[in-house]
Amino acid sequence: MLTPSWTAITIEPDGLGESPFWHPQEQRLYWVDIPGRRIARVAVQGLQAQGEIEYWPLTQEPGCIAPAQGGGLVMALRDGIYLARDWQGDLQPLAPAPYDTAKLRFNDGKCDAQGRFWAGSLYEPKDQALGVLYMLDGQGLHAMRDGVVTANGLAWSPDGRTAYWADTAAHQVRSFDVDAASGQLSAGRVFHPMPPKPAGWVWGNDIPYGGRPDGAAVDSEGCYWSAQYEGQRLLRLSPTGQVLAEVATPVPCPTMPCFGGPDLKTLFITTSRQGRSAQELAQFPGAGCVFAMRVEVAGLGVNRFVMV
Repeated sequence: MLTPSWTAITIEPDGLGESPFWHPQEQRLYWVDIPGRRIARVAVQGLQAQGEIEYWPLTQEPGCIAPAQGGGLVMALRDGIYLARDWQGDLQPLAPAPYDTAKLRFNDGKCDAQGRFWAGSLYEPKDQALGVLYMLDGQGLHAMRDGVVTANGLAWSPDGRTAYWADTAAHQVRSFDVDAASGQLSAGRVFHPMPPKPAGWVWGNDIPYGGRPDGAAVDSEGCYWSAQYEGQRLLRLSPTGQVLAEVATPVPCPTMPCFGGPDLKTLFITTSRQGRSAQELAQFPGAGCVFAMRVEVAGLGVNRFVMV
């Protein structure tokens, strides 16, 4: 396993950081704190934050965010998808949540190259596979795939012909053929399976466990970087699903990587401290912070939401 040098971008931890993206015009990193009900952003130069972190408090949990063409953010909150044209600005409703908000919420998501916003849902009781992957375009919100507990790991290949989507609870990443014009997904198959969580495993015992797939990003060589929650590592997977590298992370629960910096060779990761034991947090006080390291292969730039 590779053990790179990580730098902490933030000092104040999030409960559960997620959905990071790099804004190239602003030279800022954006992300969300789901249980903290806030969006965060900070300017970054090299591996150092520049100035204070700005927080945008919300009244409900943000699952994911993406930049919008013309400025602002699109965001998937528990009760629906909204557009804000300005930082901390008014929220314009785009689509109500098509599920029972007492038991489900939006989770991982991002925009595709055509400017459509995709967001999956998470079934909070986690005893049924009721999570769904939705796509928002000019005609409305569409259910594209279902049958997962926790929708995660959404990403596309550099040519846009392959989509990746993970079910964290199932320890599995799947891939699909994509019709670029419609966004339709077909030919679903297992891209990379992971061993299930062993019975009796808890953090700190001697039972080996490599973690389960959380958020993901794709680099310019078409390799899929998957955060392994509770595994304290990232996996870099080839376009055929083979493990090319295991990269150790500074805390046990990385949640999502993204590429940024002027050359897209800075890899950022959000992390989690939510629900972790006091013993684990004492050993890893940086759990919940954002970290960064330099990589040799550039990533893909963020896609923007387009109102059509």
